[in-house]
Amino acid sequence: MTWKSSFVWCVTGILASYAQECGRSPLLENRIVGGMVASEGAWPWQVDIQMESNGHVCGGTIITKDWVISAAHCFPNPYDVGPYIIYAGRHKLNGYNPYETSHRVTRVVIPNGYVEPHRGRDMALVQLSTPIIWSYHVQPVCLPASGTLFPGGMQCYVTGWGNIRDHVPLPGTAPLQEVKVPIISRSLCHEMYQLHPTEKVDILYDMICAGYPQGGKDACQGDSGGPLVCQMVNGTWVQAGVVSFGLGCGAPNQPGVYTKLSTLADLIRSTVPGIELYGQANQIWGPRTSVFVSCLSSLLMLLR
Repeated sequence: MTWKSSFVWCVTGILASYAQECGRSPLLENRIVGGMVASEGAWPWQVDIQMESNGHVCGGTIITKDWVISAAHCFPNPYDVGPYIIYAGRHKLNGYNPYETSHRVTRVVIPNGYVEPHRGRDMALVQLSTPIIWSYHVQPVCLPASGTLFPGGMQCYVTGWGNIRDHVPLPGTAPLQEVKVPIISRSLCHEMYQLHPTEKVDILYDMICAGYPQGGKDACQGDSGGPLVCQMVNGTWVQAGVVSFGLGCGAPNQPGVYTKLSTLADLIRSTVPGIELYGQANQIWGPRTSVFVSCLSSLLMLLR
């Protein structure tokens, strides 16, 4: 191999590794209840989970070319995966989606001990029957390692095709919605849910809350399984939580409750081959860095 061909290989490899780097939205590099319409391709990891007979049931997010993450309660019988279809690159529930691909499901992994959302561990790892092809509109999100922190007040986004109010579905072509919500500390969220007059909810260690004390902006029915994503200091988008449950939608002192993914990092790492979690010790040696080092070594050998 000449130094010129080696240089071309290096550039190609670096670009290819960038296309698969998690937590990068091309449309957000430059830039639900109470939310607004998301720009097409702004959240390239969002997927629509449907059942052949029921249509849209849940949201989810792409984490590798073969795996999606969602909520356990979206798969009441995880051994019956035949009816599920997952759509990547989708913007509208009802209408033309030029970047869309569809995928069947081969396996669903639910954490041991999951019973129902209020008792925690509400996560599903979904293996696809065909790999996802990366594009400008289809990219994976990053998932957090066990030590990744999402402090109270941190501004994050939740996205989905769920209802815009209790039992009021999206109108028209139903484009993807986004809403900006701050993280609420576990202790404060627990206090809020103890104020409910009839249903007290304990906020467990594997839950994370986001929303406003006054309500008005929240996930709702149909958003289940979708992402709560936060932008870290280096610009990477990391999924802090999976839409799990709430009491109503956007009610005062009842913020959205999400599965805290950092508490399930070990299960994710042991189930999904080759996944790298944000915040791991080897995070700095990501795809682009590794390819660059390999390229530099090859070029130096050829130029001796």
